[in-house]
Amino acid sequence: MNIVCLDMEGVLTPEIWIAFSEASGIPELRRTTRDEPDYDKLMRWRIGILREHGLGLREIQATIAKVDPLPGAKEFLDELRSITQVVVLSDTFEQFAKPLMKKLGWPSIFCNTLEVAEDGEITGFKMRCEHSKLTSVKALQSMGFDTIAAGDSYNDLDMIKASKYGFLFRSTEKIKADHPELPAFEEFDEFLAAIKAVL
Repeated sequence: MNIVCLDMEGVLTPEIWIAFSEASGIPELRRTTRDEPDYDKLMRWRIGILREHGLGLREIQATIAKVDPLPGAKEFLDELRSITQVVVLSDTFEQFAKPLMKKLGWPSIFCNTLEVAEDGEITGFKMRCEHSKLTSVKALQSMGFDTIAAGDSYNDLDMIKASKYGFLFRSTEKIKADHPELPAFEEFDEFLAAIKAVL
């Protein structure tokens, strides 16, 4: 039995931190897991910048409310879910993902949670488990699933490589060049066809 494991940001939705960087006028917040492989380091750095600027969860959620899934993402997901099991594996946070999951028709998502003070300041974050994407893929495999994984960033590579089939979707030129063994796609229709071909 197959299950498809998809990254969220960059694959199904725009990058939340890039959208917030543009909305807040803070260019440093454009940095994502495409640029920084160490997620813990990246998040601590982001929280420091938010603190410097007096910004918190409310401001980020106001930006997310205006963000839509990538064009074609919901249709892609709807068709994929009609033929196989799908789970979104993301390093994002419940407080960010929920409005986007609603717009995508409520697919299953495994993600993390933010620690937020009463005044809305983001004080920390709690990861669901260490190496959450790889750990989730291995857990699914231990339950008898063949995993098919896809993502766009450094933090997706472990789950992609550990899966029976793995793909890059809308990744960077550097990641694609560093991993020529991974089929890479830019459009949902060709990506869907590639997944169907291995199901």
